[in-house]
Amino acid sequence: MDTEKIKSSLEVEKAKLEKELEGFAVKDPNIKGNWDAKPINREDSDMEEKADEATEYDNLLSLEHSLELRLKDVNAALEKISAGSYGICERCGKKIEEQRLAVAPEARLCLTCNQNG
Repeated sequence: MDTEKIKSSLEVEKAKLEKELEGFAVKDPNIKGNWDAKPINREDSDMEEKADEATEYDNLLSLEHSLELRLKDVNAALEKISAGSYGICERCGKKIEEQRLAVAPEARLCLTCNQNG
């Protein structure tokens, strides 16, 4: 397994996720790895527009949560590479299959543990 190549791929993914989050959220200075979606507030909006803004904000919160989780996994994988523990299943301690890591380099579990979830 070429961990340098995987590390490079993970760093690209991390930058991409952070850039996407920065488009609609800000880092929470009090909680590491947490982002907060910026509220949508147009002062000259009527009631219908405010309802649309609330729906849009709910969608952003959902997207923010999904991107945060993915970023957390990417950061964890990068930390494992640095610590020399990359590619080990967090549940059973066995090696994660190389095919799985090729598809999902941030994977925390082997296929068996992931399927038995």
